[in-house]
Amino acid sequence: MKNALIIFADGSEELEAVTAVNILRRAGVAVTLAGLTAGALRGSRGMMLMPDTTLDTALKHDYDMVVLPGGQPGTSHLKADARVLKLVQQMAQQGKYVAAICAAPSVLATAGLLDGKRATCFPTCLDGFPRVNLQTAAVVEDGKLITSRGPGTAMDFALTLVERLAGHAKRQEVEAGLQR
Repeated sequence: MKNALIIFADGSEELEAVTAVNILRRAGVAVTLAGLTAGALRGSRGMMLMPDTTLDTALKHDYDMVVLPGGQPGTSHLKADARVLKLVQQMAQQGKYVAAICAAPSVLATAGLLDGKRATCFPTCLDGFPRVNLQTAAVVEDGKLITSRGPGTAMDFALTLVERLAGHAKRQEVEAGLQR
């Protein structure tokens, strides 16, 4: 069974995190929602989420994919966390999937993963990274790097994650069940 780690910080965008967790679990992917800190965390829109575990505990396991939701100040917390930067670099070096949505592609850029790569994000979030080949599509893939624009593209993003981990047929099955 494929597995994915989704990292949530205080101020992360709830819609992006919950959509990814929900859609990946519908596809049979084992998903771990890890908090940067212990306990319930408040998202960017005030919703409280209780992660499955902490990032420190989650890092004791291997994953096929890591997913970073955007939102502020959640993205700033992810970007400032050395564990997150090291993890996304290691995952990329191992040829595993690294995905980020909204403002979170800036975490990947900070980690040096987007230099010369195609990516998308919430407008202006990658303005300080001139080596990124910025695109306007809802979801952009460059190798095993997957980025998306924001809350409005969260469903397309999550379905793309399903397709990469579980295949096109599973994506179609999940999407049919959503009545899209």
